[in-house]
Amino acid sequence: MNPRALLVLFLLFAAPSAFAMRCGNRVVSEGLQDFQVQERCGAPFWTDRYTSVDVIGAYGPVERQRTVQYDVWYYNFGPRQFMRQFLFRDGELIREETLGYGVDEIGSDCNPMRDYGGMTAGELYARCGEPASRRVQEDTIVRRPLPGVERWRDQRREEWVYDFGDARFLRVVNLLNGRVGGSGTIER
Repeated sequence: MNPRALLVLFLLFAAPSAFAMRCGNRVVSEGLQDFQVQERCGAPFWTDRYTSVDVIGAYGPVERQRTVQYDVWYYNFGPRQFMRQFLFRDGELIREETLGYGVDEIGSDCNPMRDYGGMTAGELYARCGEPASRRVQEDTIVRRPLPGVERWRDQRREEWVYDFGDARFLRVVNLLNGRVGGSGTIER
């Protein structure tokens, strides 16, 4: 085998997983439990939770339903580093996503004229802080990928209202499943 190809193979197998980040000098990677991530990175500044139900054997003589809990944690490492989003399934880390740059202080980077479309709920919270009002409506979406298999998933529609001190208007931000879908204004 070509020595160069051998070196490339060695580096591929010796390299850490494509999904790995550091909190200080400790590595965080898929498969860690939520308490292990918190030991390494500290407490998240924002969390979100939703559930789904997997149904096996739907409409058959025996049906098994299993509730799956998803937790989403957000970390802010300051304005010179990217924020991170961790997704846990039943307490096990299954995905990490790099978001936009962090902020000096939670709620300190809010601009009423900014387009927040596509941002996660955690990014919006980091930039604008706690909304003056927050309403949540939940629906359940049922998917049937195979005969006898169903996946029930909550679909959350949220409305966050921010008061930027305008004499006439409040800013309304609409989120769908933890992402900003649009915004507008309402009169006081």
